[in-house]
Amino acid sequence: MTMPRRTQSSLRLALPATSANLGPGFDAAALALAFYIKIDARPSEEFAITATGRDREICGKLVGGIEDHLILNTYREILRAASRPLVPLSLKITNDIPIGKGCGSSAAARLAGIALAVHFGRLRWTDAQIIGEASRREHHPDNASACWMGGLTVARMSGESEAQVVGVTPKGRWPLLLAVPEQSLSTEEARRVLPAQYSRADAVTNVQNCMLLLAAFTQGRHDLLSVALEDRMHQPYRAALCPLLPALQELKGKEGILGVALSGAGPSVLIFLDPRASREKTRSLIAGHLKRNALAAELLSTSIALRGARESI
Repeated sequence: MTMPRRTQSSLRLALPATSANLGPGFDAAALALAFYIKIDARPSEEFAITATGRDREICGKLVGGIEDHLILNTYREILRAASRPLVPLSLKITNDIPIGKGCGSSAAARLAGIALAVHFGRLRWTDAQIIGEASRREHHPDNASACWMGGLTVARMSGESEAQVVGVTPKGRWPLLLAVPEQSLSTEEARRVLPAQYSRADAVTNVQNCMLLLAAFTQGRHDLLSVALEDRMHQPYRAALCPLLPALQELKGKEGILGVALSGAGPSVLIFLDPRASREKTRSLIAGHLKRNALAAELLSTSIALRGARESI
């Protein structure tokens, strides 16, 4: 992302949702999704927020001060660490990203705070520094890299605040459905159910599937997804916390459904659709299946966002 000129007094940002892990790519791969949190920030005499859209109560909450607001607290901490003055801001937030449901809301918020600090603190940070700092705060680089860069990213931490990131532009069309339940799930709770060790067989299978997944995106091989999205490291252990996952996995290979993966740590589920199939029929199939299993979810149609965080007009 190219940060705006330092002479500008305001900053408008649009940051995409992200879906990390993608089955076997645990803590290593993520996709940017085409729905966003948008922020209009201007210097003010005191901090103030107006929020609209999804989870607006959380986005606009300043009751406990800026320390309790993820965007503004990140902004404050970055400026303090850089010994720059804290410029009070008035934010207008329009949010479409579900919060606490595996859609990268925390990574987008932290990146927004960092971008605000870079702009209003006149910091000369590179994209690598911005992604690295967000990854340090997230404790993994997948969501942060995809949100900032767009498309598909493969990333690893190479230091406390350094991430090595490769961006990939998926070949062909990749229509998606995101199944979002009403309940949320914290990343911490989702991590607690994971084992401390894995068998060699499980590790090898995940490496193989990761390679197939990368080939599927780079070559436009939709036929590989069914196998490539299989995972042995996190999804089997999180299924009890994310009941949408096992239910939707039953539909793999049916009417227009190429594959299914937990979105981030869950509980939302990302569904890859056959671009040749009718989205309406596939959507109806999914809705009916969930109803028969006494499950409820909002079904959001989306696609891969090839552009990451950017200055919005």
